[in-house]
Amino acid sequence: QVQLVESGGGLVQAGGSLRLSCAASGRTFSRYAMGWFRQAPGKEREFVTAISWSGGTTYYADSVKGRFTISRNNAKNTVYLQMNSLKPEDTAVYYCAARPGVPTSNILYDYWGQGTQVTVSS
Repeated sequence: QVQLVESGGGLVQAGGSLRLSCAASGRTFSRYAMGWFRQAPGKEREFVTAISWSGGTTYYADSVKGRFTISRNNAKNTVYLQMNSLKPEDTAVYYCAARPGVPTSNILYDYWGQGTQVTVSS
């Protein structure tokens, strides 16, 4: 069982930056691939980025490539999402998720956090 708690969301102006954190419970965090997803009002939840258990493999949605960076610290049971050059269209609730095995862009993750709101003003 893995419990995930996101933090770091907030209100930021376009062009600004935020760093989200996702703290995980459980002793086997290092065995899980981690992902970040987001959901805007009236839209489906969409993939943002994912990282392998070792941190050696990462994937990004085209919409965030070059602006967002995912990383993890297995010693701290935490995964991070550094978001730069934010745009109003990045406004959404951001969720972290965990799954055993390899990271993927689909939503088939076993564990989800409660989400953290990110609002980017123009």
